[in-house]
Amino acid sequence: MSAVKKSKAPARAKYDRIHTSNPIADADPVTKERIGQLEHYIMKNCLWQFNSRGWDRRKQNAGILSKTAQLLCDETVENPTPMEKCYWVDAVLLDEAFRERCLWLRGMAKEEIKRIMQLLHARIDWVTIDGSLNEELTVQNY
Repeated sequence: MSAVKKSKAPARAKYDRIHTSNPIADADPVTKERIGQLEHYIMKNCLWQFNSRGWDRRKQNAGILSKTAQLLCDETVENPTPMEKCYWVDAVLLDEAFRERCLWLRGMAKEEIKRIMQLLHARIDWVTIDGSLNEELTVQNY
């Protein structure tokens, strides 16, 4: 008599979502368009968004996008650890690409740039983590 083994479901990590819906759904059309341009560049050109664990994606998104905002605002960026230096390298590339492709950034005040980058960060977290249907992001063994 052969026994049929049932495959065991992978262990899921306790996973707290920050965003429960699209964080830019209520933004004005101009803001949506601008965030869309920045998001499009990231989704088409940046590999860092594809880390296999949700918590890694969250740390990377925060590290890279916060440093990009600092660079866009011509602020000093601190890089005390090797990981911070890694985020900084990606941020430098984003800063250069955003300045080249999104000329509307030139006319914005620092507070406006920071607001756009905060919304972009929330949107990227939504697309790559909280709103993602990729269940592998929650597997404990990754």
